Amino acid sequence: MELSDIRAALERDEVEPCFQPLVELRTGRLAGFEVLARWKHPEHGYVLPENFISLAEKNGLIGQLMQQVFRKAFQSAPVLPEPLVLAVNVSPTQLHHLTLPGQIRELAEEAGFPLKRLTVEITESALLYNLERAQIITKQLKAMGCRLALDDFGTGYSSLGHLQALPFDELKIDRSFVASMTNTRDSRKIVAAIVGLGHSLGCMTIAEGVETEEQADMLLWLGCGFGQGWLYGHPVTADKIPSLVAAPLRAMHPGFSTPGDGWGASSLEALPTQRLAQLQAIYDGAPVGLCFLDSNLRYVSLNKRLAEMNGPSVAAHLGKTPMEMVPHLFPLYEPYLLRALQGEAMEGVEVVRPSPTPGEPDRISLTSYQPAFDEADEVIGISIAVVDITEHKRTEEALRESDEALRESVEALRESDEHYRHMVESNPQALWVMDAEGNNLDVSSRWVRTTGLSKERTRHLGWLEALHPDDLAPTMKAMKEALRTGKPIDIEYRVKSVDGEWKWMRSRGSPRFNPSGEIIRWYGSVEDIDERKQMEEAIGRS
Repeated sequence: MELSDIRAALERDEVEPCFQPLVELRTGRLAGFEVLARWKHPEHGYVLPENFISLAEKNGLIGQLMQQVFRKAFQSAPVLPEPLVLAVNVSPTQLHHLTLPGQIRELAEEAGFPLKRLTVEITESALLYNLERAQIITKQLKAMGCRLALDDFGTGYSSLGHLQALPFDELKIDRSFVASMTNTRDSRKIVAAIVGLGHSLGCMTIAEGVETEEQADMLLWLGCGFGQGWLYGHPVTADKIPSLVAAPLRAMHPGFSTPGDGWGASSLEALPTQRLAQLQAIYDGAPVGLCFLDSNLRYVSLNKRLAEMNGPSVAAHLGKTPMEMVPHLFPLYEPYLLRALQGEAMEGVEVVRPSPTPGEPDRISLTSYQPAFDEADEVIGISIAVVDITEHKRTEEALRESDEALRESVEALRESDEHYRHMVESNPQALWVMDAEGNNLDVSSRWVRTTGLSKERTRHLGWLEALHPDDLAPTMKAMKEALRTGKPIDIEYRVKSVDGEWKWMRSRGSPRFNPSGEIIRWYGSVEDIDERKQMEEAIGRS
């Protein structure tokens, strides 16, 4: 394109706005549109901005061009119901003109568009050369009611000082990170860091270039608030806005979450500092020793109870390894730690802890090892719980050494304990736990033995793999209804057993509510009803 072509296009008022949907990841709700400039060429059709914006900037035409875009975007207000917003990216060169806020206000007032529904997006490169002038302009925009977004965060020349110096309301995650986050660990960590930074600063986070459900799921898992991209719709002209506004909400993943169910309330509603204080109080108040080791087996955190068991203070543990802190115990723990790093969870591991002080009796502990997985199911550390059962063992030994009646009592207690353990294991019902969004968190080994699916494969929605194809749709429908209403779950379906046969099962469960009336967990069981079904069919035939 030549400069003369652009001049002619501006004179003929051929530059138009197109609108790309902005969607709330948690609910699928349409939140607004980003305004993108398009040149409606009489011969070539719509011309993308990369083919004319830079030329307009170099030749001083960007102000006239953006005025056309702002004016026409604001004129779309009648088809843009509240509370939908518009987001417009201003050129770096425009951010150097002190007249910019006044021009935006004048165009908005002419069209009757409220500036509280406008987000002005600023790229990082715009802040590089004249931060002082940028501060003046952004403060005026904020005073007018506009919101401010830092666009393409992490790809330009900005520093954290810019976030402190300018009153940003939103951080936009660049599409380059989103495109590679599902297969590149570094990109995932960068996205997680930007989302965490946004939460800490009280800024909304928006991901650009969302093209797949997998990307949307991962962004939602990481706590990102909003997304835009081809997954939610291509940029459209103003006449298409009413159909997008009237379209049904998108079904979001993971799980069966629907608007109003409070997706993520248990993990995302509190501010980071509040969550930290809450978790620390739980951590330190626990009657058992707790710690978290990273993938290099270094203490990331531990509570006071475990520090008392080991001897050194909490602070002395941080950054060190168990081999450094409890060298006399490390050989006992090492095999279990290595297995946990491979993804294996272990519970009830009994360990005799030799006393480091001569003459003092050994201590006996019951330990569990739970691997922690990141969003790509890679082990990033180990959660460890340690219970001192020395006194319990000593009491048991004392009873064992007493008369025959007491020994019989001990045997009865032991048998009762074994009976309880085996009762849970041999329970004809498979117990399960599910979060508020319908994601499976845990299932007893009864389900594993019945279906052949490992506990790892049943996580999230993996348990659905075992269902008969004809029962999948009605099961999902019933689950959605229960998650939406909070009514107890009662579903019958067939699962494929390890011997290849289809067996009828009945799953029942009830929600657990927090004091605010929100569901935080579902608990239930799966019962084998195949024999009853066969009898019912036989009766029906007879």
